[in-house]
Amino acid sequence: MEAVAKLKNCPMSPRKMRLIVDNIRGKKVDDALNILKFTKQEASIWLEKVVLSAIANWEHKNDSVLNADDYDLIVKTAFVDEGTMLKRFRPAPHGRAHRIRKRTNHITIIVENQIPIEETVSEE
Repeated sequence: MEAVAKLKNCPMSPRKMRLIVDNIRGKKVDDALNILKFTKQEASIWLEKVVLSAIANWEHKNDSVLNADDYDLIVKTAFVDEGTMLKRFRPAPHGRAHRIRKRTNHITIIVENQIPIEETVSEE
């Protein structure tokens, strides 16, 4: 079973965010959180929140009975899409203006369990 977490309009360049996302894709959730905790870039702070949200979504999807630690969750899919762009102008020499593009991105993290969940059906 898999769970999804998304963060939209994160105020950072998608190119910078993809450098960190590439490090955690396909890793176990514990390893991914350790990588993000010790990475000294702003992107790791945003990604850590999204990974924790995906873990919480997985636990909620399973009726809060199952614990994520027992099922070896992995980061199945992680990608960053380009979001909207704020366009601003900055003064330049000789009375000209240069365009400043403030980029945003959308993050999507999908976690999946490696150990299968036993279906316990109690008929009463």
